[in-house]
Amino acid sequence: QVHLVESGGGSVQAGGSLRLSCAASGATYRTYTMGWFRQAPGKEREGVATIGRNGRVIYVDSVKGRFTISRDNAKNTLYLQMNSLKPEDAAMYYCAAAGGRYGPSLIPSEYNYWGQGTQVTVSS
Repeated sequence: QVHLVESGGGSVQAGGSLRLSCAASGATYRTYTMGWFRQAPGKEREGVATIGRNGRVIYVDSVKGRFTISRDNAKNTLYLQMNSLKPEDAAMYYCAAAGGRYGPSLIPSEYNYWGQGTQVTVSS
């Protein structure tokens, strides 16, 4: 089992940056595919970025070139560096872990464990 706690959300102006962190408990963290998802009011949860056990990453098209996902297996921590933020990036951001996967995935239903989320607000 993995327990996930996100941090780093906040309010920024368009063009600004934020770095989200996700601290994971459990000695088997390195065996999980990890992902960042977001959900805005009235919208479905969307996969933003994901990193597999093999280190391969996938981004949703709307954040390519602006967001960077990374993981530090020694610290059991997942990161999402978000640059050039836009108002449409505003949402609750969730960290998630998928057991039994090797590669990355942006599909929410493939994830077993979820954090409580951290809010990101972007003003124009």
